[in-house]
Amino acid sequence: MPELLLGPLVRFVSDTEATLWMETSEPCEVEVRRGDAGPRWRKASARTFTVCGHHYGLVVLSGLKPGSEHSYEVWLDGGSVWPPTEGPIAGFPASRIRTMADDERHRIVFGSCRVAAPHEDPWILPAEEDKNGLEIDALRALALRMRDEDPERWPHLLMLLGDQVYVEQGSPRTREKIRAKRDTSEPPGDGVIDFEEYSWLYHESWGDPVIRWLLSTVSSAMMFDDHDVHDDWNISLSWLEEMRATDWWYDRMTSALSSYWVHQHLGNLSPSELAGDKLFARVKEADDAGELLHDWAEKVDHGSEGSRWSFARDIGKTRLIVFDSREGRVLEERLMCDEAEWEWVEEHCTGDFNHLLLAHTLPLLMPRAFHYAEAWSEAVCAGAWGSVGQKVGEKLRRGMDLEHWPAFHRSFERMVELMTEVASGKRGEPPATIVSLAGDIHHAYLMEVAYHRDAGAKSATYQAVCSPFRNPLSRNERLAALAGNRKPVQAFTRLIARAAGVKDPAIRWRMVEDPTFDNQFATLELDGRDAQMRIEKVLPGDPDAPEIEVSLERRLA
Repeated sequence: MPELLLGPLVRFVSDTEATLWMETSEPCEVEVRRGDAGPRWRKASARTFTVCGHHYGLVVLSGLKPGSEHSYEVWLDGGSVWPPTEGPIAGFPASRIRTMADDERHRIVFGSCRVAAPHEDPWILPAEEDKNGLEIDALRALALRMRDEDPERWPHLLMLLGDQVYVEQGSPRTREKIRAKRDTSEPPGDGVIDFEEYSWLYHESWGDPVIRWLLSTVSSAMMFDDHDVHDDWNISLSWLEEMRATDWWYDRMTSALSSYWVHQHLGNLSPSELAGDKLFARVKEADDAGELLHDWAEKVDHGSEGSRWSFARDIGKTRLIVFDSREGRVLEERLMCDEAEWEWVEEHCTGDFNHLLLAHTLPLLMPRAFHYAEAWSEAVCAGAWGSVGQKVGEKLRRGMDLEHWPAFHRSFERMVELMTEVASGKRGEPPATIVSLAGDIHHAYLMEVAYHRDAGAKSATYQAVCSPFRNPLSRNERLAALAGNRKPVQAFTRLIARAAGVKDPAIRWRMVEDPTFDNQFATLELDGRDAQMRIEKVLPGDPDAPEIEVSLERRLA
């Protein structure tokens, strides 16, 4: 009898449809049955497809009622495999699907940067006490709290903004298997290199029973960032040229995109998008689609052939746009995306919603000192200070991770202009809030935005950043991050940026309160045109009874 190896994950959920993703031990028929009383779903089964010897199922449910909630079971070839009847989560609440509704309050939890590791010493220690120290997993802490609270308080969506898996850090079980598989004295060492090794990372990241229950219960949306592929992925053209000159980058890159497409991207798509996806149709027809996906990944890498990883979802009367800040970059022109993708973003970035959420893996708005430093680095790399300045600028760009939106300044300006148009009513009725969501930088903060008074903006606008789920900064790194808020540092970086020809941005922003650096998660609570933001951190202690503390709570609109 086939076994359920990973999942189920509740992925896309709308008012009437849902998709569930899972990995099985062998080819089989996957069926999702209602676990409560009620009529059968219109469509609730699918045949698995195979990639590199791994078998995956993606089941589409349709005909659901808006604002409804249903527990479910997973059956493989007629045998029940989920929920588990024994083990650490046997007594947890039933996994369920919760559809969206226009008039309902919605909670969206978001964050990024989660290194997989055991939940015991030394991994739960602070980094200063042990080199393996990662402290307590914030997602696991969230799941354990959900186990004991009223399901009415559970989030409707989990927004995972990058670095779900780390190709070159943490994941001790994967590292052991890699060292047993091949010679790691040669590059890339014990960093993953093929689809099989990527599958080990996903098993280690999503296979913990408590995390598995969380992902089986809350709808999730996902986007990759650099550590899913390589630290500083696509930071500059010279970096990419160096990577492509190695004898291992091709295998890493094609395997990264193939495994991301299977494990994360498919679940971001709606049933209608899946039905019209020609690649997905070919994959389902193939005996084993590994070679097909690797050939496809080589062609679409780095924005060629019009590939688009960005996607949008409507959550009741909230529009969520998730923007690919990494793979689609046009490095020759220092743009975050090509024109085709930008046209797609403009098409979906409209008013006539209660709230507009613009999710990027990288912050759009940073402390002013970092904003000007990154904008300066781009200008110098483009030749503002001559050829010598270009070399110094490139070295600093890569050495200091100057890779966020200000370092792609044309794209930054276009995004600010687009937000201003929405806020001022040029793209439909202005939403109550425009909130830019991001992670990546391993601390959390909330920025409040002010438009020029002539813009006529009516939407309250914010930058909300939350990171990490589990990968805290060291003490020295935290001090460096705090320096970005100091006025003398801001004045200095603004001065050198202006000397390189950088203009002041068209908007202003301020940090609501000091940033936090713990393992943490953020929650947006949306009710009609009201919106509230909360950041919660996990305190050191018992990983099986974690203590969660609110570090920021603010009404946005």
